[in-house]
Amino acid sequence: MKKQIFISIFILAGLAGFFHRQLSDAAGNPQEWRAYGGGPENTHFSSLSQINRENVKNLEVAWTYDTGDAFQGSEMQCNPIIVNGLLYATSPKLRVFALDAATGKEVWSFNPSDGGRGGAKNRGVTYWESGDDRRIFFGYRNWLYALDARTGKPVSSFGDAGRVDLRTGVSRHADGESVGLTTPGVIYKDLLIVGSIVSESLPAAPGDIRAYEARTGKLRWVFHTIPHPGEFGYETWPKDAWQHLGGANNWSGMALDEERGLVFAPTGSTTFDFYGANRHGDNLFANTLLCLDAATGKRKWHFQVVRHDLWDRDLPSAPALVKVKRDGRTIDAVAQITKSGHVFVFERETGKPVFPIEYRKVPTNGIEGEQPADTQPFPVLPPPVSPQKLTEDNLTDRTPEARAAVLERFRKFRSTGQYEPPSFEGSIVQPGFDGGPGWGGAAFDPATGLFYVNSSEVPCILTMVQRPASRRTTGGKSLYDRNCASCHGRDLKGSPPDFPSLVSMDRKYNQRDLRTVIRNGVGRMPGFATLGNEGVDAIARYLLSGEDLKVEAQRAGPSPIDLKYTFDGYKRFFDPDGYPAIKPPWGTLNAIDLNKGEIVWQIPLGEHPELVAKGMRDTGSWNYGGPVVTDGGVVFIGATNYDRKFRAFDKQTGKMLWETLLPFAGNATPSTYQVGGRQFVVISAGGGKRGAPSGGTYVAFALPEK
Repeated sequence: MKKQIFISIFILAGLAGFFHRQLSDAAGNPQEWRAYGGGPENTHFSSLSQINRENVKNLEVAWTYDTGDAFQGSEMQCNPIIVNGLLYATSPKLRVFALDAATGKEVWSFNPSDGGRGGAKNRGVTYWESGDDRRIFFGYRNWLYALDARTGKPVSSFGDAGRVDLRTGVSRHADGESVGLTTPGVIYKDLLIVGSIVSESLPAAPGDIRAYEARTGKLRWVFHTIPHPGEFGYETWPKDAWQHLGGANNWSGMALDEERGLVFAPTGSTTFDFYGANRHGDNLFANTLLCLDAATGKRKWHFQVVRHDLWDRDLPSAPALVKVKRDGRTIDAVAQITKSGHVFVFERETGKPVFPIEYRKVPTNGIEGEQPADTQPFPVLPPPVSPQKLTEDNLTDRTPEARAAVLERFRKFRSTGQYEPPSFEGSIVQPGFDGGPGWGGAAFDPATGLFYVNSSEVPCILTMVQRPASRRTTGGKSLYDRNCASCHGRDLKGSPPDFPSLVSMDRKYNQRDLRTVIRNGVGRMPGFATLGNEGVDAIARYLLSGEDLKVEAQRAGPSPIDLKYTFDGYKRFFDPDGYPAIKPPWGTLNAIDLNKGEIVWQIPLGEHPELVAKGMRDTGSWNYGGPVVTDGGVVFIGATNYDRKFRAFDKQTGKMLWETLLPFAGNATPSTYQVGGRQFVVISAGGGKRGAPSGGTYVAFALPEK
C-alpha cells in the first residue's frame, strides 16, 4: 500500500511539473529564450540565476545533439530559441529541427533542400504565435518558410504552399540575383519584419527592408535603403542609383521596441564595397542605423555611421535596446556596435546622441574616379574597444624574425588610421574587414549598466587593381578573372571560409550543378545570369577542367555596374607563421559602463594551443559569436576559433570562472533557459572557420541533478 501511494505521488508530482513547465513557458516568462539575441530588445540577457558565479564551476554536459549534417567547410552560427519547452535551431545543411529542451531528443525535423548538399550561414529562426497558431519562420536560399511549430510541416496558407520567394517584392526585378535571409527577422504583432543577404559585388539586389503578414505571407510594407526619386536621401546618390546599384541591406538582424512600435535596423555597405566611382555622394541609407515605424515602415530617424563606405564597414550586428543613466535621468536608448570598435548610443525615440559625436577630417586621396567623404563621425565616448591604427610600435614582437618580416612589408603600405582610402600600393584596414566587434553582437546587464563586447584584432590589406576589360569575344578564364577573381583569387584559392577555394571543384560539383550555382548565386555570392548560358557554361568548364572555352559575351558596351577598378581579395595581414601582424591580444572581451562611457575591464579572449605549448598564453584569438549575461553574475561566451573553448566570466571583474572544451569551435552566441526547474546553457559547436574542423553538434550544460 505504501509503495502504491509513493508511486501515485511520484506520478502526480511528475505531471504537476510537466504542466507547470508548459504553463510557465507558454506565458513567455524569463525561463525561455524566445527570440534571436534573447528577445526583441536583443540584449543577450537572462534574469535566470540558478547558475551563478559561485556554482558555475560545477557545470556538466546535460545533453548533446549531433545534427549529422557537417561537411568540409560547413559552419553553424545559430543562436537557438527555446519556447514552450522546445528548442528550435538549424543544422549546417540548413535543416530545421525541434528538440526537447530538457533532454535534447529530436521532436521533429524539416529539410528544405532539393537534394543538393545545401548549407549556408544561418543564425537562427523566428517564432510567432496567435492563439493556437504557432509558427517557425526561417530563410533557405531565396525562400522564406513558415513551419508549424508543433510538427515542422510547412503552413500551406502562408505564401505559396508554405514559402515566399524573397526575390519578389524588392524595388526592382531580382531574378538571377541572390537574395536570402541569414539572420532571423523580428515579430511585431502580426508582422514578420526581415532584412536580407545580397551579393557584395555587382550585380546585386537592393537591400530593401520588408514586412510580411505572418499569417498569409503577403507583403505589407517596404523601405527602400537606396532611395527612389522623391524619397528622403535620394540626393545623396547619383540620380539613377536605385535602378542598378545594390546592397545597403540589413543582413545582421534588428531590435524591436514593442511598446513604442519602433524597429531598429542597421545596414551594410553598398555594392561594390571598395570602389564607388559609380555612386558619388554619402549614400544614405547604407551603413546606417535606421529607426522605422514597425507598423508602416516609415522612417522615424536615422544615423549614418560611415559616409560613402569604401572599407566594407557594415554595421555588423543588431543593436541592443538599453537603459542608460545620464545627468540624473534614465534614458531608453539604443546601442550600436561597429566593425571599427566604436559604440554609438542614441535616445530611442529621437535619435539624439547620448554621448557627443564629432565629425573629423579624414584622408581623401582616393584613386582615379573616387570621391571619398571628407569627414566621418566618431563618438567621443565610450572609447573604442579595438586599436584604431596599425603602427610600427604595435606591430608583432612574437619573435624577432616575425617582427622583421612584418616590418618590411608594413613600410610598403599606407597606414594612417581609420578611413585611409583604398590604394594601389595597399592600405591597412584596422580593425580588419571582419571587425573588431562582429555579427555575434553584444550583451547588456540592466542591473549594472555594463555592455559586453568581444572583438578580434586582425589587420587587413586593401589593394586596388585594374579590372579586366569587357570584350565581345572572351573565354572562361577571362570571365572568371573579371567576375569572380576579386573574391576567390586568380589562383582560385579564395580566402576561406568567407570566400572558399575553388581548387578541385570537380570533386564537389558536376557541370550541371555548378552551372546552377553560378547562374543563381548563393548567400553573398551573386548570380551571373546576365552572362547568358554560354558565359555561365564557360566559367563552369574553366573551374572543373581548366578549359578556356571561347564564347560571345552576353553584354557588350559599358554598363553602370562596370567599374574600372576592383580589389585583389580579402587579404589579412599575417606574419610568416600565420599569426596576426599586430601585437597581442588578437581577441578581447570588454565590459563598457554605458552610464559613464568608460571601459571597466578588458581581457584577452582565446588562445592558440600550439603557442600555449611554447609558454605563450593569453594571446587572444579570432572570435565569432557573442556573449550572454545573466542575473547569476556570469558572462558566457564561446566564439574562440582555435582553442574550441566555452567559458564563463564574472560579469563584474572579468575573472574566468569556468571553461570547457567543445567538440568543435563554438562560433555562435549561446542561449540560456530553464525547463523543469533546471537551468541550461546551450551552444552550437560547428567550427569550420579559418580551416578549423567542421562539426554539427549542439551541447547543453547544466548543474548536476540532485
